[in-house]
Formats: sequence, C-alpha cells, structure tokens
Amino acid sequence: MDATQPYPPDISRPLVALLKGVVFKENDPALWHLLEEGQMAIRDYFRVMGLELMLDTAEGYAWLTTREPEEGEDPLPRLVGRRQLSYPVSLIIALLRKKMAEQDAAGEDPRLILSVEEITEMVRVFLPASGNEARMMDRINTHLNKIANLGFIRRLKGEKDKIEVIRILKAFVDAQWLSELDDRLKEYQDRQEDDSETGPAGDSDIETDTGSNRTGNKGDG
Repeated sequence: MDATQPYPPDISRPLVALLKGVVFKENDPALWHLLEEGQMAIRDYFRVMGLELMLDTAEGYAWLTTREPEEGEDPLPRLVGRRQLSYPVSLIIALLRKKMAEQDAAGEDPRLILSVEEITEMVRVFLPASGNEARMMDRINTHLNKIANLGFIRRLKGEKDKIEVIRILKAFVDAQWLSELDDRLKEYQDRQEDDSETGPAGDSDIETDTGSNRTGNKGDG
C-alpha cells in the first residue's frame, strides 16, 4: 500500500458487499476472508462516512451501523435508517428472539426452525381473540413477510410453512429491548379486551440498512 493507494485493493469486494447488506461467512468464505484480513482498513474507510463495521466472527456475519458522533462532532446524515415496527411485528420478533435464547441455553441445534402454526400459537395469547382461524393465519403470514424483508427470518425452500430464524436477530434485539417489550406486553395483556392490534409496543424500532433485505444473497430459495 502506497501514498497513491491508501487502501489495499482487495477490500473492494467486501466494501461493496457491506454497502449492499449483511455479509454472511457461510455464503462466501473467500469474501469473508478478505473482510477479516482487511477489517482495519474497512473500518477506517466507513468511519469517514459515519458508519461503523459490526463484525461477529463467532456467528459469522457482518454489517454496517450508524457511528455515534464523538464529543464535539456534528452528527452526519444517516445512511442507515430506522424502521418503525407495528405491534404485531414487534411482538413476533421478540417472541422469536426469546425462543432462540431458550434454545441456545438448552444447548440445542443452533438453527431455529418453526412452523407458521407454531408461531401463531406463540402469538395468539397476546392478540385479540378471533373466531376466524384462516384470517388469523393470513395476518401472521403478512407479519412474517415483513420480518423476512427485514432479514431476520426466511422461509425454507420447498416448505413455505416452515420459518428459519436468522441468527443475526441476536445482534438487533438485545436484552434491554426484550426487557422493555416484556413490560409493554404485560400491560397489553391486561387490556386485551380492547380488541385492537395497535398495542403498547407499536413504537418499537430497529436500525436497518437502506436495502430491502438484510440477508443479502442468503435467500429462501
């Protein structure tokens, strides 16, 4: 690396991949190697753009998030936006994150795969009673599609009623987020007779990239 080329040339691929979304080790081991080897230069590159590289080597994924301004520094415009989540979407994300934590604690298979019916049963107690089961399933599927667009789940190839929870969900739903949502859920359960899906968790948000799908080329097939 010389004065005319401040960054190593082999970081171009990981730079472009990160700008497009999340990079997964299992999808492209060669790209992941370039990312790990050049991470210092990559961090420096994105830092001037107001972005920070988040790299989880244990889980095997990396993404970009907005860098917090330093003392005396004016905040830069956001390149990574925040998406407002409806109550049902927030609820399902929280319950899936809890299920993942329980499975990890039990030392079970790191892949969390659930049927749409199982997810519906998890959610049912927190939503107003409905006499129309088909309509309830349709609503759950609509919410799951929104969560898939965020990149937190995917439908299994050939088994569209089966959902795999992507482990990157751990990075975006931390213990504090879950704890705060739990408090709101308790309040909501006490007022469930209001027969409304616009519950107290409707103001939850999650920082996401500007793309439509965080999982990049992971795909559901």
